[in-house]
Amino acid sequence: MNKTLYLAYGFNLNLEQMAHRCPTAKPVGATMLRDYGLLFYGGNGGAVATVEPCKGKAVPCLLWEITSDDEAALDRYEGFPFLYRKKTVKVKLGKKNVEAMVYLMNEGRPLGTPSCHYYSIILEGYNKAGFDTGILKQAVEDSMEENDGQ
Repeated sequence: MNKTLYLAYGFNLNLEQMAHRCPTAKPVGATMLRDYGLLFYGGNGGAVATVEPCKGKAVPCLLWEITSDDEAALDRYEGFPFLYRKKTVKVKLGKKNVEAMVYLMNEGRPLGTPSCHYYSIILEGYNKAGFDTGILKQAVEDSMEENDGQ
């Protein structure tokens, strides 16, 4: 069975959520997605996470080894290809450079704030992985700040 490396930066950082969504997925390590920033799109109170190119920023991520069945389940959860598209990115896993699949939100949605429930699930993932929660809090602020003028 073919295995793919999948890069999670939002809801799927949460181990319990991934265990439910993709029971055969295995976490293989933490990494940073460099020159990308974390933002929330989809309007206030219902926005969801995405990453987009941003020089000098970095987003903490978990790499998962997934099967084609896991990927099909993720495609459904992520609204592929309508809400999110897929891209292959290069990240470090230990000392090695590896290629991983990541979901990026399609353009056309307004910035906004996530629901408390959605945010708390991502925050739990950050805490369990030992990631800097300041990055997550900043992403919410950045998504609100840019949205204030609309």
